[in-house]
Amino acid sequence: MKKVVISFFAILAGTSFAMAEDAGCEAFKWPVTREQALFAAPPSAASGTTLAIGAAADLVLVPAETAEFALPPERAPAPGTFGAVASMVVPLEGGIQISLSGEAWIDVIQDGHTVKLAGYSGVKTCPDIRKSVRFKLAPGPATVQFSGAKKAGLKVAVLTPE
Repeated sequence: MKKVVISFFAILAGTSFAMAEDAGCEAFKWPVTREQALFAAPPSAASGTTLAIGAAADLVLVPAETAEFALPPERAPAPGTFGAVASMVVPLEGGIQISLSGEAWIDVIQDGHTVKLAGYSGVKTCPDIRKSVRFKLAPGPATVQFSGAKKAGLKVAVLTPE
């Protein structure tokens, strides 16, 4: 009887894993097809760059301790991780969606304060896109901080939400 129960649970676990793997990019809470197209060949950009709305960049990160964050990241970066700081100009609509190719913490700062997330979606089964976050911001300048990345490169797309 034990063999039957173990086999049954093994089948269930395998089925769940296969279903999650098949979900891929469709498992995000909102479409990421624009990011997929933009991530195909984004231009390289260094920390300190200005991110354009409706575009992507292949951001070169620096060791987190040298990233010169405007404010300390809300989640302290682990030793040996990477980060970067960028700026952007928020359009009149005020909604921004930032999507990343890998794991990293995102802080958006406006008027000297860290802005809370308006939405989050993360998927580990989507090739080239790991997470997508949304913020409600006032029109005008904002600073975006990336921290805690395990690699020295990160593709970033900044879009208005669909």
